[in-house]
Amino acid sequence: MNFQFHALDHQEFAHLLAFDDETLAQHNARRIQVRDFPSAPCRVSLEDAEVGETVILANYLHMPKDSPYRSSHAVYVREGVTTAKPEENEIPKFLNHRFLSVRAFDAQGMMLIADTAEGSDVKKTIMAFLADPKVENLHIHFAKQGCYAARVTRL
Repeated sequence: MNFQFHALDHQEFAHLLAFDDETLAQHNARRIQVRDFPSAPCRVSLEDAEVGETVILANYLHMPKDSPYRSSHAVYVREGVTTAKPEENEIPKFLNHRFLSVRAFDAQGMMLIADTAEGSDVKKTIMAFLADPKVENLHIHFAKQGCYAARVTRL
């Protein structure tokens, strides 16, 4: 079974990148200079921001379906990047060194199953969850912080 990771669309954040710090704050967002590596995983490039890079920390509605699981959380977006397009079956490297939560959702946005996995071992969980035909997509989260990382679909 084949799968695809989906990054967030860089165009959804273009307006935030243009804002000054005061306007960002009015939109519940912040511009941050990265001081540690790895500490700012970009959901657009699906890479960790490097020390010295500037990122925007913003709230993102990652589960927009009208269900009890409708949800948003903080995400980092690097300045000057475009939307990553991982290869089929490719696990983005920024997941490898993190503890992850994998959540499987049906077409109505209802969670069917969830589990945790080390990033270096997450492929097994992805394959097992996508084997269920009721699963429409998976949401990968960083387990410790709870932040949304990426969406995965069956091909």
